[in-house]
Order: sequence, then structure tokens, then C-alpha cells
Amino acid sequence: MEDEIILLLKKAKYNMILGELDVANGFLHKALRLAHQSQNTNAIIYTYVQMANLAFVQGQLDNAEKLFKAAMSFMLSGGTPEDDNAVIEMSLKLASIYASQNKRELAEFGFRFCTDSLESKLETQQVPAPDAASEEERKNTRLLLGLSLDARARYLTSVKHFTAACSDYRRALHICLEEQGETHPQTLVLMSDLATVLDLQGKHEEALVQVRRAVELGQATGSPDLAVLLGNMAGILMHKGEFEESRKLYEEALVLARADRDEEAVQHLEEGLQELGRRSREQRRSSGTDPPTEH
Repeated sequence: MEDEIILLLKKAKYNMILGELDVANGFLHKALRLAHQSQNTNAIIYTYVQMANLAFVQGQLDNAEKLFKAAMSFMLSGGTPEDDNAVIEMSLKLASIYASQNKRELAEFGFRFCTDSLESKLETQQVPAPDAASEEERKNTRLLLGLSLDARARYLTSVKHFTAACSDYRRALHICLEEQGETHPQTLVLMSDLATVLDLQGKHEEALVQVRRAVELGQATGSPDLAVLLGNMAGILMHKGEFEESRKLYEEALVLARADRDEEAVQHLEEGLQELGRRSREQRRSSGTDPPTEH
């Protein structure tokens, strides 16, 4: 029966890769039924997590919440400690679900649980690691803290708590720089996200320094997020009133996004160009350089 469960899980994963999510979900339900029949706890937990992730991707947040809670229940009842990285990772996804549902109290409690638990855990891991496995665990714990800070910063930005968001982004970026290096894709995204919050605070020059560095590194390394980085820099330049340079970057980013068939990025960039057009016209009208429209 275990071999059959493994085969079903492999089929589910393959269909996820193909984007056939409903088919994948069917295989996961069959795997879960067999796992319960054979009382295979590890298989039950793994399958619940995969089903929860799939529901999360599909936007089925209520279902994802129930599935993550079911997986955590099996783990905790089996003796897994609350500060285990796998438990915290699921807690982080639950906090993100609550943030998406505008359940602010639950979201904030969840984010705080994740960051506090990981910080306490890291304090006990400050002693030099006796072996490679312990050092790898410390690194994974620190990277998970970075992800938690990043997720909380995005939530804080959405509720316009920009100062707190900026603090979390800086801490997440510091961790990513130390653990993964300056050219890692996640480092560049964090630089760009920090720049966005600085820009929202009106700190356009500091924001431009951050995003320009991200763009330079992205161009040098062939970052898959280059279109997004360029678009973010274009937006900051627009807010500074540097319309011509902003337009060039928006158009460059749009070419990349269309080549990558990134529809979400294309839509965002086109909206940015439209806003740039409005601002340009308003500036010309206020300066008297734009002739009135004839009727």
C-alpha cells in the first residue's frame, strides 16, 4: 500500500507541474484515503500539506486553512515541537491566509508567533555548530526567519504601516545577504520591495539607491525578475518627476515581460505607463506647455 501511495503522490506532483491542478487534487485525495487506511502518519501529514498548498495556490483559502490545521494537528499530536521549522512554515502560511482574508488580529498573532519562535530558536543555536548538519539547520532556521519577516512586511505594507514594514524588510534583506549573497534572486526582490516602501514614505532618493542596485545586479546576473525590478525603478523615477527616464524603463520592462509571457507583470507595467501619461499631461498643463484640447 505504501508503494501505491508513493505512486499516487508522484502522479499528483507531475500533474501540478503540468498545471492540471484538479487532476492532481484527485490523486492526492486517493493517496490520503490509503494513508488513513494504512495509518501511515508520515504519508497523512505529507499529503495534507500538499493538498493545502494546492488549495492555497488555487485561492481556496478556507480549504487551505483547514488542511494546514489538519497537518499541524497530526504533527503536534505525534510529538513534533511547536518550534519545528515545518510547523512554523505552516503557521506562516496560515498567517498569510488570515492576512488575505483581512483577519488582522489572527494574521498579526500568526506572524508574531513565527518570528518570535524562530528568534528564540536561533538564540539557542548561537553556539558554534558541532557538525555540518547542525550548521545547515541553523541556516534553514535563519532563512525561514527571513521569509517570515518578508511576509509580515508585505502585510504591514498592505495596511499602510510603512515604518514597521521597512524595519522588517531591512532585517529580511540583511539575513538574505548574509546567507545567500548579494546576487541571489530573493536578495534582489527584497531590495526592490524595500525600495517600494521607502518610496511610499516619500524617501525617493533612498528608494532609488536600493532599486538601482537591484537592477544593476539583476542585469549582470540575468535575473528572472528583471522586468519587475525595472518596472519598480520606473515607478520611483516617475514619483520623482523624472518622466522621460521612467518611460524608457517602463518600455524596456514591458518588452521583457511580454517575452516571458508574464501577463501579471505586463498588466502592472501597462498601468504604470498609463499613470505616467496622466502625470506628464498634468505637468504640461500646469506649466502651460500643453495646448488645450479643441472641441
